[in-house]
Amino acid sequence: MNIDLHKITVRELVDGYHDNGEGGVRGYSGKLDIRPPFQREFVYDNKQRDAVIDTVMKDFPLNVMYWAVRDDGTYEIIDGQQRTISVAQYVRGDFSFKKLSFGNLPDDKQTHILDYELFVYLCSGTDSEKLEWFETINIAGERLFKQELRNAVYAGPWVSDAKRYFSRSGCAAYQVGNPYLKGSPIRQDYLETAIRWISGGDIESYMDRHRSEPSAIALWNYFRSVIDWVRATFTEERLFMRGVDWGALYDAYKDKSLDPAKLEEEITGLILDDDVTNKRGIYPYVLTRDEKDLNIRAFSPAMKRKVYEKQDKRCANKECGRALVRIPFREMEADHITPWVEGGKTNEENCQMLCRDCNRRKSSK
Repeated sequence: MNIDLHKITVRELVDGYHDNGEGGVRGYSGKLDIRPPFQREFVYDNKQRDAVIDTVMKDFPLNVMYWAVRDDGTYEIIDGQQRTISVAQYVRGDFSFKKLSFGNLPDDKQTHILDYELFVYLCSGTDSEKLEWFETINIAGERLFKQELRNAVYAGPWVSDAKRYFSRSGCAAYQVGNPYLKGSPIRQDYLETAIRWISGGDIESYMDRHRSEPSAIALWNYFRSVIDWVRATFTEERLFMRGVDWGALYDAYKDKSLDPAKLEEEITGLILDDDVTNKRGIYPYVLTRDEKDLNIRAFSPAMKRKVYEKQDKRCANKECGRALVRIPFREMEADHITPWVEGGKTNEENCQMLCRDCNRRKSSK
Protein backbone atom coordinates (compact mmCIF):
# COMPACT_ATOMS: atom_id res chain seq x y z
CA MET A 1 0.00 0.00 0.00
CA ASN A 2 1.44 3.37 -1.07
CA ILE A 3 0.22 6.49 0.71
CA ASP A 4 1.80 9.73 -0.51
CA LEU A 5 1.08 13.18 0.93
CA HIS A 6 0.64 15.95 -1.65
CA LYS A 7 -0.13 19.67 -1.51
CA ILE A 8 -2.75 20.75 -4.05
CA THR A 9 -3.94 24.34 -4.39
CA VAL A 10 -7.56 25.36 -4.67
CA ARG A 11 -6.65 26.76 -8.09
CA GLU A 12 -5.56 23.30 -9.25
CA LEU A 13 -8.50 21.61 -7.59
CA VAL A 14 -11.21 23.74 -9.23
CA ASP A 15 -9.56 23.75 -12.66
CA GLY A 16 -12.07 22.16 -15.01
CA TYR A 17 -14.65 21.78 -12.20
CA HIS A 18 -17.91 20.48 -13.61
CA ASP A 19 -21.08 19.43 -11.81
CA ASN A 20 -23.28 17.30 -14.02
CA GLY A 21 -25.86 16.57 -11.32
CA GLU A 22 -26.64 12.87 -11.33
CA GLY A 23 -23.93 12.42 -13.95
CA GLY A 24 -21.25 13.17 -11.35
CA VAL A 25 -18.84 15.94 -10.39
CA ARG A 26 -15.27 16.28 -11.62
CA GLY A 27 -12.33 18.63 -11.02
CA TYR A 28 -8.51 18.84 -11.02
CA SER A 29 -8.37 19.23 -14.81
CA GLY A 30 -10.89 16.41 -15.18
CA LYS A 31 -8.62 13.90 -13.45
CA LEU A 32 -10.47 13.88 -10.11
CA ASP A 33 -13.80 12.10 -9.68
CA ILE A 34 -15.23 14.26 -6.89
CA ARG A 35 -18.59 12.57 -6.83
CA PRO A 36 -19.07 9.59 -9.14
CA PRO A 37 -22.45 9.30 -10.84
CA PHE A 38 -25.31 8.50 -8.46
CA GLN A 39 -23.08 8.51 -5.38
CA ARG A 40 -23.90 10.35 -2.15
CA GLU A 41 -25.58 13.72 -2.70
CA PHE A 42 -24.18 16.94 -1.23
CA VAL A 43 -25.13 16.83 2.45
CA TYR A 44 -23.43 19.85 4.05
CA ASP A 45 -25.81 22.47 5.38
CA ASN A 46 -25.13 26.21 5.04
CA LYS A 47 -23.37 26.38 8.40
CA GLN A 48 -20.96 23.56 7.53
CA ARG A 49 -20.33 24.96 4.06
CA ASP A 50 -19.62 28.45 5.44
CA ALA A 51 -17.23 26.98 8.01
CA VAL A 52 -15.15 25.54 5.17
CA ILE A 53 -14.89 28.91 3.43
CA ASP A 54 -14.10 30.69 6.68
CA THR A 55 -11.30 28.20 7.35
CA VAL A 56 -9.78 28.81 3.92
CA MET A 57 -10.05 32.59 4.19
CA LYS A 58 -8.31 32.60 7.56
CA ASP A 59 -5.61 30.31 6.20
CA PHE A 60 -6.38 27.69 8.83
CA PRO A 61 -5.77 24.05 7.84
CA LEU A 62 -8.65 21.92 6.63
CA ASN A 63 -8.50 18.30 7.68
CA VAL A 64 -6.43 16.09 5.40
CA MET A 65 -8.26 14.54 2.45
CA TYR A 66 -7.88 11.10 0.87
CA TRP A 67 -7.93 10.26 -2.82
CA ALA A 68 -7.76 6.77 -4.31
CA VAL A 69 -5.45 6.33 -7.31
CA ARG A 70 -7.25 4.46 -10.07
CA ASP A 71 -5.61 2.07 -12.50
CA ASP A 72 -5.84 4.62 -15.33
CA GLY A 73 -4.01 7.28 -13.31
CA THR A 74 -7.10 9.31 -12.40
CA TYR A 75 -8.35 9.79 -8.85
CA GLU A 76 -11.49 9.36 -6.78
CA ILE A 77 -12.19 11.17 -3.54
CA ILE A 78 -12.50 8.83 -0.57
CA ASP A 79 -12.78 11.51 2.08
CA GLY A 80 -13.18 15.24 1.50
CA GLN A 81 -16.02 15.34 -1.03
CA GLN A 82 -18.16 17.78 0.94
CA ARG A 83 -15.25 20.15 1.64
CA THR A 84 -14.11 20.00 -1.99
CA ILE A 85 -17.57 20.78 -3.36
CA SER A 86 -18.01 23.61 -0.84
CA VAL A 87 -14.79 25.32 -1.99
CA ALA A 88 -15.49 24.75 -5.68
CA GLN A 89 -19.06 26.03 -5.48
CA TYR A 90 -17.90 29.18 -3.72
CA VAL A 91 -15.17 29.90 -6.29
CA ARG A 92 -17.66 29.22 -9.08
CA GLY A 93 -20.07 31.73 -7.54
CA ASP A 94 -22.85 29.36 -6.50
CA PHE A 95 -23.23 30.99 -3.08
CA SER A 96 -22.01 33.96 -1.03
CA PHE A 97 -20.16 34.05 2.25
CA LYS A 98 -20.83 36.95 4.61
CA LYS A 99 -22.87 38.58 1.83
CA LEU A 100 -19.95 38.53 -0.61
CA SER A 101 -19.52 36.19 -3.55
CA PHE A 102 -16.09 35.11 -4.71
CA GLY A 103 -16.31 37.40 -7.74
CA ASN A 104 -16.93 40.44 -5.52
CA LEU A 105 -13.78 39.89 -3.44
CA PRO A 106 -10.71 42.05 -4.03
CA ASP A 107 -8.12 40.48 -6.32
CA ASP A 108 -5.68 39.80 -3.49
CA LYS A 109 -8.31 37.88 -1.50
CA GLN A 110 -9.29 35.87 -4.56
CA THR A 111 -5.64 35.01 -5.11
CA HIS A 112 -5.27 34.08 -1.44
CA ILE A 113 -8.12 31.56 -1.76
CA LEU A 114 -6.89 30.14 -5.06
CA ASP A 115 -3.38 29.68 -3.67
CA TYR A 116 -4.63 27.98 -0.49
CA GLU A 117 -3.00 24.56 -0.17
CA LEU A 118 -4.94 21.40 0.59
CA PHE A 119 -3.19 18.36 2.07
CA VAL A 120 -4.17 15.21 0.19
CA TYR A 121 -3.11 11.61 0.73
CA LEU A 122 -2.94 9.71 -2.57
CA CYS A 123 -3.61 6.03 -1.82
CA SER A 124 -2.74 3.19 -4.18
CA GLY A 125 -2.36 -0.55 -3.76
CA THR A 126 -4.29 -3.79 -4.04
CA ASP A 127 -8.02 -3.78 -3.49
CA SER A 128 -7.75 -5.50 -0.13
CA GLU A 129 -5.00 -3.11 1.01
CA LYS A 130 -6.99 -0.04 0.04
CA LEU A 131 -10.17 -1.30 1.70
CA GLU A 132 -8.31 -2.11 4.91
CA TRP A 133 -6.66 1.31 4.95
CA PHE A 134 -9.89 3.20 4.22
CA GLU A 135 -11.62 1.34 7.04
CA THR A 136 -8.96 2.18 9.61
CA ILE A 137 -8.21 5.84 8.86
CA ASN A 138 -9.88 8.40 11.07
CA ILE A 139 -12.33 9.85 8.58
CA ALA A 140 -13.26 13.44 9.40
CA GLY A 141 -16.48 15.34 8.66
CA GLU A 142 -19.34 13.33 7.18
CA ARG A 143 -18.19 9.78 7.87
CA LEU A 144 -18.16 7.33 5.04
CA PHE A 145 -19.97 4.05 5.39
CA LYS A 146 -18.44 0.70 4.49
CA GLN A 147 -20.26 0.39 1.17
CA GLU A 148 -19.07 3.86 0.15
CA LEU A 149 -15.52 2.67 0.73
CA ARG A 150 -16.15 -0.47 -1.30
CA ASN A 151 -17.52 1.65 -4.14
CA ALA A 152 -14.21 3.52 -4.27
CA VAL A 153 -12.06 0.39 -4.11
CA TYR A 154 -14.01 -1.45 -6.82
CA ALA A 155 -14.77 1.64 -8.92
CA GLY A 156 -15.63 0.95 -12.53
CA PRO A 157 -18.54 0.85 -14.97
CA TRP A 158 -20.42 -1.76 -12.96
CA VAL A 159 -20.41 0.31 -9.76
CA SER A 160 -21.46 3.42 -11.67
CA ASP A 161 -24.40 1.60 -13.21
CA ALA A 162 -25.39 -0.03 -9.93
CA LYS A 163 -25.54 3.39 -8.26
CA ARG A 164 -28.06 4.44 -10.89
CA TYR A 165 -30.53 1.92 -9.48
CA PHE A 166 -29.67 1.97 -5.78
CA SER A 167 -27.81 5.08 -4.66
CA ARG A 168 -29.83 8.27 -4.75
CA SER A 169 -32.96 9.70 -3.15
CA GLY A 170 -36.04 8.38 -4.89
CA CYS A 171 -34.05 5.84 -6.93
CA ALA A 172 -35.70 2.82 -8.51
CA ALA A 173 -34.72 0.54 -5.62
CA TYR A 174 -36.26 2.97 -3.14
CA GLN A 175 -39.50 3.08 -5.10
CA VAL A 176 -40.03 -0.68 -4.92
CA GLY A 177 -38.07 -1.71 -1.83
CA ASN A 178 -38.60 1.01 0.77
CA PRO A 179 -41.18 -0.95 2.83
CA TYR A 180 -38.73 -3.84 3.22
CA LEU A 181 -35.25 -2.28 3.59
CA LYS A 182 -33.56 -0.34 6.38
CA GLY A 183 -31.26 2.62 5.83
CA SER A 184 -30.88 5.20 3.11
CA PRO A 185 -30.03 4.95 -0.60
CA ILE A 186 -27.60 7.90 -0.50
CA ARG A 187 -25.68 6.20 2.32
CA GLN A 188 -25.42 3.14 0.02
CA ASP A 189 -27.51 0.93 2.35
CA TYR A 190 -29.76 -0.23 -0.48
CA LEU A 191 -26.83 -1.10 -2.73
CA GLU A 192 -25.08 -2.94 0.09
CA THR A 193 -28.22 -4.93 0.89
CA ALA A 194 -28.80 -5.93 -2.73
CA ILE A 195 -25.21 -7.13 -3.19
CA ARG A 196 -25.28 -8.97 0.13
CA TRP A 197 -28.46 -10.79 -0.95
CA ILE A 198 -27.22 -11.84 -4.37
CA SER A 199 -23.73 -12.79 -3.13
CA GLY A 200 -24.77 -14.61 0.02
CA GLY A 201 -22.81 -12.10 2.08
CA ASP A 202 -19.54 -12.11 0.09
CA ILE A 203 -19.89 -8.50 -1.09
CA GLU A 204 -16.24 -7.74 -1.93
CA SER A 205 -15.77 -10.85 -4.05
CA TYR A 206 -18.96 -10.16 -5.98
CA MET A 207 -17.97 -6.55 -6.69
CA ASP A 208 -14.49 -7.62 -7.75
CA ARG A 209 -15.85 -10.19 -10.22
CA HIS A 210 -18.23 -7.73 -11.85
CA ARG A 211 -16.30 -4.43 -11.60
CA SER A 212 -15.45 -4.27 -15.33
CA GLU A 213 -18.91 -5.17 -16.60
CA PRO A 214 -20.80 -2.29 -18.22
CA SER A 215 -24.18 -3.03 -16.64
CA ALA A 216 -25.58 -3.98 -13.23
CA ILE A 217 -28.88 -5.15 -14.71
CA ALA A 218 -28.42 -8.66 -13.25
CA LEU A 219 -28.28 -7.21 -9.74
CA TRP A 220 -31.33 -5.05 -10.40
CA ASN A 221 -33.32 -7.97 -11.83
CA TYR A 222 -32.44 -10.14 -8.84
CA PHE A 223 -33.44 -7.38 -6.43
CA ARG A 224 -36.79 -6.90 -8.20
CA SER A 225 -37.40 -10.66 -8.09
CA VAL A 226 -36.83 -10.72 -4.33
CA ILE A 227 -39.15 -7.77 -3.72
CA ASP A 228 -41.86 -9.16 -6.02
CA TRP A 229 -41.71 -12.48 -4.16
CA VAL A 230 -41.98 -10.74 -0.78
CA ARG A 231 -44.98 -8.71 -1.92
CA ALA A 232 -46.76 -11.78 -3.26
CA THR A 233 -45.97 -13.97 -0.24
CA PHE A 234 -46.52 -11.48 2.60
CA THR A 235 -49.49 -9.41 1.52
CA GLU A 236 -49.66 -6.92 4.42
CA GLU A 237 -46.96 -4.26 4.78
CA ARG A 238 -45.71 -3.62 8.33
CA LEU A 239 -42.91 -1.47 9.69
CA PHE A 240 -40.98 -4.36 11.19
CA MET A 241 -40.65 -5.98 7.76
CA ARG A 242 -37.68 -3.63 7.25
CA GLY A 243 -34.36 -5.33 7.79
CA VAL A 244 -35.44 -8.95 7.28
CA ASP A 245 -32.90 -10.96 5.28
CA TRP A 246 -35.32 -11.28 2.38
CA GLY A 247 -32.65 -12.43 -0.06
CA ALA A 248 -31.87 -15.59 1.92
CA LEU A 249 -35.57 -16.40 2.34
CA TYR A 250 -36.18 -15.86 -1.38
CA ASP A 251 -33.32 -18.15 -2.34
CA ALA A 252 -34.55 -20.91 -0.02
CA TYR A 253 -38.33 -20.69 -0.57
CA LYS A 254 -39.01 -19.04 -3.94
CA ASP A 255 -39.90 -22.41 -5.50
CA LYS A 256 -41.97 -23.66 -2.55
CA SER A 257 -45.75 -23.75 -2.63
CA LEU A 258 -46.83 -21.20 -0.01
CA ASP A 259 -50.29 -20.02 1.02
CA PRO A 260 -50.21 -16.23 1.59
CA ALA A 261 -53.58 -16.25 3.36
CA LYS A 262 -52.50 -18.88 5.91
CA LEU A 263 -49.17 -17.14 6.41
CA GLU A 264 -50.92 -13.84 7.10
CA GLU A 265 -53.25 -15.51 9.61
CA GLU A 266 -50.30 -16.99 11.50
CA ILE A 267 -48.32 -13.75 11.33
CA THR A 268 -51.23 -11.83 12.84
CA GLY A 269 -51.45 -14.29 15.71
CA LEU A 270 -47.73 -14.09 16.39
CA ILE A 271 -47.84 -10.29 16.41
CA LEU A 272 -50.48 -10.44 19.15
CA ASP A 273 -48.48 -12.96 21.20
CA ASP A 274 -46.76 -11.10 24.05
CA ASP A 275 -44.15 -13.86 24.34
CA VAL A 276 -42.80 -13.00 20.87
CA THR A 277 -40.34 -10.17 21.51
CA ASN A 278 -38.74 -10.02 18.06
CA LYS A 279 -41.56 -9.16 15.69
CA ARG A 280 -39.19 -8.88 12.71
CA GLY A 281 -38.27 -12.52 13.25
CA ILE A 282 -41.85 -13.61 12.61
CA TYR A 283 -41.28 -13.62 8.85
CA PRO A 284 -38.37 -16.06 8.78
CA TYR A 285 -40.03 -18.13 11.53
CA VAL A 286 -43.21 -18.89 9.57
CA LEU A 287 -40.96 -20.43 6.93
CA THR A 288 -38.07 -21.91 8.89
CA ARG A 289 -39.89 -22.83 12.16
CA ASP A 290 -36.78 -21.84 14.09
CA GLU A 291 -37.96 -20.35 17.40
CA LYS A 292 -34.65 -18.52 17.78
CA ASP A 293 -35.95 -16.06 15.17
CA LEU A 294 -38.70 -14.99 17.56
CA ASN A 295 -36.62 -14.46 20.70
CA ILE A 296 -39.36 -15.90 22.91
CA ARG A 297 -39.68 -14.00 26.17
CA ALA A 298 -37.59 -15.62 28.87
CA PHE A 299 -38.68 -16.41 32.41
CA SER A 300 -37.65 -13.62 34.75
CA PRO A 301 -34.93 -14.25 37.39
CA ALA A 302 -37.48 -13.73 40.15
CA MET A 303 -39.87 -16.23 38.60
CA LYS A 304 -37.12 -18.83 38.16
CA ARG A 305 -35.97 -18.39 41.75
CA LYS A 306 -39.54 -18.75 43.06
CA VAL A 307 -40.17 -21.97 41.10
CA TYR A 308 -36.76 -23.29 42.17
CA GLU A 309 -37.71 -22.85 45.83
CA LYS A 310 -41.15 -24.41 45.30
CA GLN A 311 -39.45 -27.48 43.84
CA ASP A 312 -37.33 -27.74 46.97
CA LYS A 313 -34.26 -26.98 44.85
CA ARG A 314 -34.57 -30.27 42.98
CA CYS A 315 -34.86 -31.08 39.26
CA ALA A 316 -38.52 -31.29 38.16
CA ASN A 317 -37.83 -34.37 36.06
CA LYS A 318 -38.73 -37.29 38.35
CA GLU A 319 -36.63 -39.64 36.26
CA CYS A 320 -33.54 -37.51 36.68
CA GLY A 321 -30.64 -39.30 38.34
CA ARG A 322 -30.29 -36.27 40.62
CA ALA A 323 -33.99 -35.91 41.44
CA LEU A 324 -33.41 -36.61 45.15
CA VAL A 325 -30.50 -34.21 45.42
CA ARG A 326 -30.74 -30.48 45.97
CA ILE A 327 -29.01 -28.79 43.04
CA PRO A 328 -27.43 -25.32 43.16
CA PHE A 329 -29.54 -22.67 41.43
CA ARG A 330 -26.70 -21.81 39.03
CA GLU A 331 -26.86 -25.37 37.64
CA MET A 332 -30.59 -25.19 36.89
CA GLU A 333 -32.42 -23.89 33.81
CA ALA A 334 -35.99 -22.74 33.30
CA ASP A 335 -38.21 -24.74 30.96
CA HIS A 336 -41.71 -24.35 29.52
CA ILE A 337 -43.79 -27.29 30.79
CA THR A 338 -46.07 -26.92 27.78
CA PRO A 339 -43.82 -25.79 24.93
CA TRP A 340 -44.46 -22.31 23.57
CA VAL A 341 -45.13 -23.75 20.11
CA GLU A 342 -47.99 -25.77 21.62
CA GLY A 343 -49.54 -22.72 23.27
CA GLY A 344 -47.61 -22.67 26.53
CA LYS A 345 -47.05 -19.23 28.04
CA THR A 346 -44.05 -17.76 29.78
CA ASN A 347 -45.59 -17.57 33.25
CA GLU A 348 -45.07 -19.16 36.65
CA GLU A 349 -47.71 -21.83 36.10
CA ASN A 350 -45.92 -23.06 32.97
CA CYS A 351 -42.39 -22.91 34.41
CA GLN A 352 -40.32 -25.75 35.75
CA MET A 353 -36.67 -25.83 36.75
CA LEU A 354 -34.59 -28.63 35.27
CA CYS A 355 -30.95 -29.48 35.71
CA ARG A 356 -28.86 -28.63 32.69
CA ASP A 357 -28.60 -32.22 31.47
CA CYS A 358 -32.36 -32.80 31.58
CA ASN A 359 -33.10 -29.50 29.88
CA ARG A 360 -30.61 -30.27 27.10
CA ARG A 361 -32.13 -33.71 26.54
CA LYS A 362 -35.65 -32.27 26.38
CA SER A 363 -34.60 -29.51 23.99
CA SER A 364 -32.95 -31.99 21.61
CA LYS A 365 -36.12 -34.07 21.20
